Amino acid sequence: MQNRKISDRPRQVGVLLFRAFSNHCLANAVEPLRAANMLSGRALYEWQYLSLDGGPVTSSSGLTVQTAAMAAQAGADYLFVMPSYDFLSHATVDCARALRAARRRFGTLVGLDTGAWLLAAAGLLSGRRVTIHWDEITHLAERFPDVTVVEDRVVHDGDILSCGGTTTAFELILDLIEAHHGAMLRLEVAALFMHGEAPPGAFRRPGQVPEAAVSLMRRTIETPLPIGEIAARLGLSRKAFEQRCRDRFGFGPRQLYLATRLREAKRLVEQSTMSVAEIATRCGYRDASAMTRAFRREFGLSPRARRAMGGVPLAAMDSARKGADGKTCHDTDADGAS
Repeated sequence: MQNRKISDRPRQVGVLLFRAFSNHCLANAVEPLRAANMLSGRALYEWQYLSLDGGPVTSSSGLTVQTAAMAAQAGADYLFVMPSYDFLSHATVDCARALRAARRRFGTLVGLDTGAWLLAAAGLLSGRRVTIHWDEITHLAERFPDVTVVEDRVVHDGDILSCGGTTTAFELILDLIEAHHGAMLRLEVAALFMHGEAPPGAFRRPGQVPEAAVSLMRRTIETPLPIGEIAARLGLSRKAFEQRCRDRFGFGPRQLYLATRLREAKRLVEQSTMSVAEIATRCGYRDASAMTRAFRREFGLSPRARRAMGGVPLAAMDSARKGADGKTCHDTDADGAS
């Protein structure tokens, strides 16, 4: 069930900031990367803040970030271009020259919020599909007719990525996490930030259904819900919900629920001093031995061994209770989350 692609090294990201950049956009770009590192227990991503000249750069709300000069950066897998406000004043000859030089050192260019404008002004988007903050879509299309400007929230065009605002930056980063490390880590990161949460009956884009499902599963993790009830709360028939999961992950909602519970168990093993028995209860298991067996199948080692690797004192952990039938709590639905 583990749906993660393993990389031998952390992916390197340069975050190019300009005067009056948006704090919101910056947080939506780097916080999911930090969360992916935390949830996976290893450095999947590393990032460096850059500017054209180096030194401090102040955001639109007064936050100052110390940066390195982009020209001195040897290169990275990604360059996030983040001008946000006042982007027209940043579209200078020097900026265009610097971005064209960066094109040779950075594997993928990412225009966040209004970043696509600077990439277009540097001549890097000819024949490419991009988006931009929706207030500027018409303006960008008229100014650069050789660029295909679309009204999507996020656009992937090979080694050019773009998104249409600060909130959509979060969605773009989730896409990258999934492409690199699998759908389950994407869902874990999304759930950590309550992405996909919405009141019952509220409109959701089709792509938000998995995030909304996992958010609901996490909220009911101690008392797992029947799959049919989860589907109903998402405004779907059970059959439609099953199909959405299989189309998206290759397995059904029952397996998704199990994976969600086990990842919460792993988090508690690594980040708390709860006993295995208490963690099992918190994650909807009737007994610790059942959770231990499932945990070992999913992660390749027992909770005790995982905790030892994480440096949490073994004395804080009791031994798993023996002898149980392996069923989880509240298995009233034959296709529940056990």
